[in-house]
Amino acid sequence: MTATDVLNRLMIAIVTLFGVAVIVFVLIRVVPGDPIAMMIAPGASADDIAALRARYGLDASIPVQFGLWLQGVVAGDFGTSISMRRPALEIVASRLPATIELAVLAITVAVLGGSAVAIASTLLRRSRLSGLFDGINSLFISIPDFIWAFVLVLLFGFALPVLPLTGRIDPSIQVPFTTRFYLSEAVLTGNLAIARDVLAHMLMPTLALALPLAAVIGRVLRQSLNEAMVQDYVTLARIKGHSELRLVLQEALRNAVGPTLALTGVQFTFLVGGTVIVERIFAYPGVGNLAIDAVINRDFPLIQCIVLTFGLIFIVVNIVVDMLAVALNPRLRHG
Repeated sequence: MTATDVLNRLMIAIVTLFGVAVIVFVLIRVVPGDPIAMMIAPGASADDIAALRARYGLDASIPVQFGLWLQGVVAGDFGTSISMRRPALEIVASRLPATIELAVLAITVAVLGGSAVAIASTLLRRSRLSGLFDGINSLFISIPDFIWAFVLVLLFGFALPVLPLTGRIDPSIQVPFTTRFYLSEAVLTGNLAIARDVLAHMLMPTLALALPLAAVIGRVLRQSLNEAMVQDYVTLARIKGHSELRLVLQEALRNAVGPTLALTGVQFTFLVGGTVIVERIFAYPGVGNLAIDAVINRDFPLIQCIVLTFGLIFIVVNIVVDMLAVALNPRLRHG
């Protein structure tokens, strides 16, 4: 991918984000419900209501509101949260590291688990266990992440209460974190006790997100591996006496990883946005949980900031995945 390609993608990204901003801005204002009515005290006068509407810029027409909001966004001001009385960008920035760590850990577990299953099923493709792999894989795909969340809560929260049910870290732990990337910072600073506690809180939501995704990755990678195993270069390596494991890992895998990489990039963006329900179930303090509160409270500035943040993550991840695909595939690099 050349510098021109990256520049073109960035220009498209700006147009895309602008379109998303317009759609979200209009939609949340035409849907019935008034955020001011939800925050005023009982018995508030009409003047008090009008003052609040003016304070949050809701007394003007939608085009005027959008123009003022866009002007603020360009300057780095996404508005003030109606429900929390704080800058929306500051609130989202404080919650985003929790969601990113959860999503990265979930995609890592999904890739490792799905790859292991795909490689094992490819090695056993001629045995009776192949059908068992297919059945288990189909089962995991058919169960959505929030169902896995409830199953894990029942299993490890009540039947075998070995994992914390809610939160991101034990409230009794007082650690002056420099950043909000708790797990990463604890590992890098060698504070393994804190890392274990944070990881224990993340384990159930991570598995809930990773299990169905691992099944999808495993199915795609297995199909690519099966197609690669019948290619001439694999047949030639087999004639040379290479073992099946070496054929899969050294010959087939590097040529089958392309479709899986593209899928992983797309699924990661969906994973970040899809943490909403899982974070709510585990009371995990991420952007997904914040999004539900913002919608319930009709917090326009916060909703707009969250949606644009998700949109920006989606675009950046897709550009990075495209660059990795080109780097791993010489045919794309010279095409």
